[in-house]
Amino acid sequence: MALFNRITIIGVGLIGGSLGMAIRRKRLAREVVGVVRRPASVAQTLRRGAVDAATRDWDRAVRGADLVVLALPVDGLLAAIPRLARSVAPGTLITDVGSTKAAIVRAMARGLPRGVAFVGGHPLAGSERAGLTAARADLFDDALCFLTPTARTPSGAVARVRRMWQTVGCRVATMPPTLHDRLLARVSHAPHLTAAALSLAVSPHEWRHAGPNLREMTRVAKSEPALWRPIFQTNRADVVQALDRVVRELRSLRGAVARRDASGLLRRLRLAQRRRLTVG
Repeated sequence: MALFNRITIIGVGLIGGSLGMAIRRKRLAREVVGVVRRPASVAQTLRRGAVDAATRDWDRAVRGADLVVLALPVDGLLAAIPRLARSVAPGTLITDVGSTKAAIVRAMARGLPRGVAFVGGHPLAGSERAGLTAARADLFDDALCFLTPTARTPSGAVARVRRMWQTVGCRVATMPPTLHDRLLARVSHAPHLTAAALSLAVSPHEWRHAGPNLREMTRVAKSEPALWRPIFQTNRADVVQALDRVVRELRSLRGAVARRDASGLLRRLRLAQRRRLTVG
């Protein structure tokens, strides 16, 4: 039996398209509607099997849905709230896939009308590739998805969103928005900037001689910069603190190398090895 009558996905790219494919594969909804920007995208989403129907008419697609998934970049999510508030009907459940949560959760609480529940969500899935052409139905298999309800979020709404993500293959963890942002700054946002720094530290000539070590460490630096800039901006304080931790470790390693402190260097490298081995 379908959990939802109609799920509307606003933004049918890598994440939104993959989610639509997974929802249809698991028959979680009687109908999946995709909202796209370009006329050509209507036919493309249908060909890819991401949705049952596609439209550029945001208002009509939202009004008929019992679940709306905002699969937009962080800045697009924040900009969408006024339009969403005008279109959504009481009783509609809304979730998102944004990589930062505190700013989005606060904005949704201020901007959505009464009777509309919002459950912040963030699936840790995807790659450096973007767009519907990279979407696939198994993208969320064994992926971790964070939900970030607040004290005001109805428990029933959280349960329905949790079930959706679990059904498409995710492991679900629940935590406050501020804790999510601090954690993601350390395990995602600062590592992305570190990869960018490594990429910038190598000249174009030197890059031609780079082996798999550097290429693997900087893979995420190939991601679309316009998608990542608002992530860093909306999580600025936590990202700065996370980068400070990285800088301290680099200074420690640099000091050991500069002082020819072989035992100190080996000690730090072994600690790094142990921590990495604990997660496989």
